[in-house]
Amino acid sequence: MTPHAQLPLQAVLFDMDGTLVDTERLWWEAVEQVAGRTLTDADQPEVLGRPVEHTADWLARATGAPAADLAGALHREFAARVRTGIVPRPGALDLLDALARDGVPTALVTASPRAVADTVLDALGASRFAVSVTADDTGPTKPAPDPYLAACRALGVDPAACVAVEDTQTGVSSAEAAGCAVLAVPSLAPIDAAPGRTVRESLVGVTPAALRAMVTHESPYELRVLTWNLWLGGSKVDDHRTKQLKAITETGADVVGLQETGGTAAEELAEALGWHHHRAGENLGVISRHPITARFDDPDVGFYGAAGVRIAVSEGREIDLWTCHLDCTPYGPYESAYDGLPAADLIAHEDVRLAQMRDALGRIAEVAADAVPVVLVGDFNSPSHLDWPDVEWPVTKAAADAGLRDSYREVHPDPAADPGHTWSPIHPVNEDGSGRAEPQDRIDYVLHRGLTVLDSRTFVVGTPSPWPDVAANCWPSDHAAVLTVFAVPRG
Repeated sequence: MTPHAQLPLQAVLFDMDGTLVDTERLWWEAVEQVAGRTLTDADQPEVLGRPVEHTADWLARATGAPAADLAGALHREFAARVRTGIVPRPGALDLLDALARDGVPTALVTASPRAVADTVLDALGASRFAVSVTADDTGPTKPAPDPYLAACRALGVDPAACVAVEDTQTGVSSAEAAGCAVLAVPSLAPIDAAPGRTVRESLVGVTPAALRAMVTHESPYELRVLTWNLWLGGSKVDDHRTKQLKAITETGADVVGLQETGGTAAEELAEALGWHHHRAGENLGVISRHPITARFDDPDVGFYGAAGVRIAVSEGREIDLWTCHLDCTPYGPYESAYDGLPAADLIAHEDVRLAQMRDALGRIAEVAADAVPVVLVGDFNSPSHLDWPDVEWPVTKAAADAGLRDSYREVHPDPAADPGHTWSPIHPVNEDGSGRAEPQDRIDYVLHRGLTVLDSRTFVVGTPSPWPDVAANCWPSDHAAVLTVFAVPRG
């Protein structure tokens, strides 16, 4: 097969059981059935990620039964469960589809026998994989490196330019011995992070860009950007400043674009964190652990508007970050849910926000510099054209037309599966006393141009009590925040 040397990421190699499909549980049940007892954590090293023959030999030593008979029973019990109980792991199919769109080859590398692997391949779609390697295809199997080396040879790729995705320590050891970078997504037993190894709770939100970053020989910087509407500075919640600091610390953010600062929030938060800050009027601010090297002020900025800074992420590498707050009335989701307005009217009523967005985009363009990426964050008070199939909301569309990409939707392309609502964690019903359900929507954004998105998610601490009983909430805002992790190339 022709090598794919032109790609920074040459291939992604997937374990099967417990990684792509939820079969570790089925294998565990099959072993319990054959063993005639309940398994314990002490049995995991002999069961999880092991080929049938290894577990059969282990059971034979414990029971005295012939290993060949036990292996046959294990095959039958496991295969029967697989045929009736295959469930893709969360995020697995989305990642496979994203890799296919990017032209990145994939392989299935499993310690299960060919008969079981083919059953799973039929369920997932065998065409998703360029190569499959099973326990029947190599001599030694996991934790030996042979299966992954065989897959790389079949694909014509360099193991060092590949990411293996595994769920057990046995599989991780196999992939690392072959020289692959590893994304570990533990299923039944924990796996520790290590050099060359990334550990995630699931495959949800994993992108090809994140996998590419794992095999870059000179790793890019990670920049964690948070957008947060503080809700009148946080003043509706007791001890709000302490709670704001705790939330920022929990996210691991490097830069925070703030709205509704109440005037002093940016300065006070930055001082407490030992960070740099920029205050723009009484409502907008930016705080950054990295130095701020330029400030792009609108001296007349009011409650609504935009403000920007240039941040030195590292020597020779800067980004422009803008924070933006757009007018809240008229509010499109209300007009849709409560008034039943058609799409044309909803779009027409966005004229004030659209003018504010165009002004911000113009100012961004005026100060933009070659090779300096741009991040625009904020509370737009408008849904996204990417989320509503029947309404092309013009505010986000204008940003997209200016070349700004929606980081959350890059990671979570399906709005039905991952709506990413940011309004509102404290308003399940409208506060007008009518009892009407509050439209939940995504109106806070982290947009960018010139960066690679590694991850993006909404963020709320705890489960806030609904309005008006909010004073004791751990989350001192009426919006969810949005955190995006970017890869920033080194200067």
